[in-house]
Amino acid sequence: MKQRAISAFFFVIIVVGGIFGGYLSFLALFGVVTAGSAWELMKLSFDPQTDHLAFRKYAGTVLATLPFLITGVHFLYPGLGILSTQHHPWLLTVLVLLPFYALWMVELLLASERPFTNIGHFLLGLVYVGIPLALLVDIAMPNDQYAPLRVFGILVLNWMNDTFAYLTGSMVGKTPFFPRISPKKTWEGTLGGIVCTVLIAWGVSHYLTVYSPAQWVAIAACVAVFGTIGDLIESMLKRSVGVKDSGNIMPGHGGFLDRFDSFVFLLPFVWLVLRIW
Repeated sequence: MKQRAISAFFFVIIVVGGIFGGYLSFLALFGVVTAGSAWELMKLSFDPQTDHLAFRKYAGTVLATLPFLITGVHFLYPGLGILSTQHHPWLLTVLVLLPFYALWMVELLLASERPFTNIGHFLLGLVYVGIPLALLVDIAMPNDQYAPLRVFGILVLNWMNDTFAYLTGSMVGKTPFFPRISPKKTWEGTLGGIVCTVLIAWGVSHYLTVYSPAQWVAIAACVAVFGTIGDLIESMLKRSVGVKDSGNIMPGHGGFLDRFDSFVFLLPFVWLVLRIW
């Protein structure tokens, strides 16, 4: 318990410092999160007995990190010709698709016994980790100006959902929510997390104007619902390969995916809400 508390304390300090230290520290923080999460996902995805395992892990990590890096550099140097707003979507598409197609050809040359399974793992890294965290950069840069509170607000709501779901479930939880994947989750805890997260967002909306009140509440709903699903999906992934934690970057807490599974999964839905609303 003491080890977990110490790890959590330093984790919060690093994350808060990275977010509020400016755009470069934000990129550094979440660049590490992106690469670390992708690396753990590749280790979980590929069979340890597969030939060229190291190559595939590195290739999948680089491929999944590319969308975040390209989007981050785009906002860092917005005046750079090829990275201008009108070119950015095309650039992102081309620079991600070319390495992806190259990996298809590599699988062909390596005469793999399960080439499309391997390609599917690479695609999983892009969709599960790379694209959501690239969308986080877009969320953080309204009107091309870095707004750390937009990122921090989503992250805090995610933490509040986890915290109040745990507390409510511990106190009154009786009905299993998804016992096949997460035996300790209960319906009471899940609903408690949703209600508390939405109420907190509504209260915060009166003081922080980085989002409108309606956006705050909609974001909280996305966080509570899709964050919970994201946590279950990562648990399903770990159960499918027979591991307890995705990594050991945080003593007592696991790896990058263990800490950011729900946050990464909810990001596309929050981004969509902000685009529509």
